[in-house]
Amino acid sequence: MLLLGASGAGKSTLMAALAGVLGGDEEGEQRGELVLDGVPPAEARGRVGLVLQDPDSQVILARVGDDVAFGCENLGVPRDEIWRRVARALDAVGLDLPLDHPTAKLSGGQKQRLALAGVLAMQPGLLLLDEPTANLDAAGVEEVRRSVGRVLETTGATLVVVEHRVDVWLPLVDRVIVLAAGGGVLADGDPRAVLAAQGEQLAARGVWVPGFPPERPTRSRSAFSPVLLEASELSIGRSHVLRSSITTHVDAGTTVAITGPNGAGKSTLGLTLAGLLPPLDGAVVARPELASGLGPYPIRWKSRELLTRIGTVFQEPEHQFLAATVRAELEVGPRALRLPPAHVTCRVDELLQRLRLDHLAGANPFTLSGGEKRRLSVATVLATSPRVLVLDEPTFGQDSRTWTELVALLAALVDGGSAVVAITHDADFVDALADRTVQL
Repeated sequence: MLLLGASGAGKSTLMAALAGVLGGDEEGEQRGELVLDGVPPAEARGRVGLVLQDPDSQVILARVGDDVAFGCENLGVPRDEIWRRVARALDAVGLDLPLDHPTAKLSGGQKQRLALAGVLAMQPGLLLLDEPTANLDAAGVEEVRRSVGRVLETTGATLVVVEHRVDVWLPLVDRVIVLAAGGGVLADGDPRAVLAAQGEQLAARGVWVPGFPPERPTRSRSAFSPVLLEASELSIGRSHVLRSSITTHVDAGTTVAITGPNGAGKSTLGLTLAGLLPPLDGAVVARPELASGLGPYPIRWKSRELLTRIGTVFQEPEHQFLAATVRAELEVGPRALRLPPAHVTCRVDELLQRLRLDHLAGANPFTLSGGEKRRLSVATVLATSPRVLVLDEPTFGQDSRTWTELVALLAALVDGGSAVVAITHDADFVDALADRTVQL
């Protein structure tokens, strides 16, 4: 079954409920009845495997093999059988790494495969996947879909998958349920029959329906684009060199897309260009137009100096949340710049409305859906109006409407002279905005 709905419609909440990990009465409200094999899901642990939207939150142990084995150990699977399952699960998701490989050194996409492998090794009767391919390259998407298909064929498990983009899972599912944003069900039935009868209506509500592409912004590209950032013979990495001899540049009024397979170093390159990771060799140099009186090396700038020059959105939105409410989160940057209160309020109100977060202004950022967290993380950077934006998977978790609004907002910034560096697997984003692509 493919579970669809607009961003914030409650898809992830329903998945957590099915897995029995939604929480108790003190954490929210619940009405009606939900049973799994005739009992409440919390009493059927081990029958359900859940892969969360944020794979980082499911990494438990320090080594790849141990992490995949963890669920099986909790279920009391015999030791020899555990390691046979671990090998099969890692092979199924295409994570070709030694069992002792450190989980801390995995990319976001590799962590997604690791989380899926851990669930597959448990051989659950109900497999719940919450946007399992969102941070995967095209080959990884196909590989994961095939591996899930093989698991279903061999185990007879039931699959419920949440995905905004229908075409990814359409070849595998035999039922579609569409949740309404305000509660209830918009559609339920055979995928092709539902899409044929209600495709236009569903697309208008934000569902990525094949044959109904989202509206793309009209760009007004400037003839003159001064260089803002330059990377020369750059070597990137943390404890060791991941990629070397990278030479590229970022011009005002343009979008640079950094693409490539999972683990290629895209996020590391983005953090290095943003002045948050030191180059292991070579240099990232800011031209005077961006430096504005500072030295030429962004890695030496202070955080407040970066605010208006280079803004960064991390791959995991939670890693940059600081405040107790959405509104307060958006106010952090402008207040750090000591902007007038009236200016801060006006800017925050505009971003809340543009990114469909105004109804969540008083909510805790950590309680938002994955797509809402992503929009908030982008908005926190936009709030300080930096000349260069480095965005890691900026369209993750978006329905077609919020995708369009986010892309239009970025297009307007670029047309106004800002530069965007986007680490992305989103081909639609690349087609809509990218002026140049750096392939790793």
